[in-house]
Amino acid sequence: MGVLEWWDGFWATYNTVIFGIGVNAMLALSIYVTLSCGLLSLANAAFMGIGAYAAAMISMQTGLPFPIALAAAGVLPALVALIIGIPTLRLSGVYLAMATLGFGEVVRVVVLNLDVTGGPMGLNGIPLKTEWWHIALLLGITLYVLGRMRRSRIGRAFEAIKADEIAARLMGINVAGYKLLAFVTGAAIAGVAGGLNAHYTFTIGPGNYAFENAVDILTMAVFGGTSNLIGPTLGATVLTLLPEVLRQFRDFRLAANGLILVLVVLYLPQGIWEPRRILGFFRRRRAYKQSQTKEVA
Repeated sequence: MGVLEWWDGFWATYNTVIFGIGVNAMLALSIYVTLSCGLLSLANAAFMGIGAYAAAMISMQTGLPFPIALAAAGVLPALVALIIGIPTLRLSGVYLAMATLGFGEVVRVVVLNLDVTGGPMGLNGIPLKTEWWHIALLLGITLYVLGRMRRSRIGRAFEAIKADEIAARLMGINVAGYKLLAFVTGAAIAGVAGGLNAHYTFTIGPGNYAFENAVDILTMAVFGGTSNLIGPTLGATVLTLLPEVLRQFRDFRLAANGLILVLVVLYLPQGIWEPRRILGFFRRRRAYKQSQTKEVA
């Protein structure tokens, strides 16, 4: 079997998994933005659903180009986030989590009862327009923009708000404005991810954007680590591949994600990708080897 034949077989079998890694990485980055500002929001699955339905209906009913559908998938959730964020972001902690979770449930019920969205059956026959380079390009742009944002005045304001909101306000930082910016940015990223997802899965339904999906997105970000951009991307990759590696336990995916979330919070609060901890491990290992060498000598 030639290399090209092997690749064709591999791609035919695992292209959905590879696409899923890219989309899930964008979703993990979408919640990374809000977490970096100290906001525990569980609305990203709902924003993903809004983007997915918006893009799918544009493609199915208007025939407009795919880039326009993806643009709408980002803009519409951002507008919704702007509207609900103004009153909601006055809350914090578990109260914000409950409010955003309630918003997600409202979105699911509305979609479930609208004829234009296909009701409980969802939308079928969505054009298969998503290519691998679409996901790679948009993931790359997301990483670049968030990286620039993290090193800018905005990123420093996010860190100050996360560390101490009262102190940040006393320093003259517009806390409400920056929180809203983080919330809207995360919504836009999640919406674009939803648009990409809808155009390679062929079908979407209200159940794709429920509570468990919101928890999955949070788990990917927390598992990887939210101190940098590598963490959420790595977390999304590992947790997307895990069900494929452990196929016999796929029915227990939600329980496994919950267990992973608890273990990470208890033993790796900074996630699996924490540069300081990793560098400290290698330094201790090098020091140990040097001490062993001196003892032998």
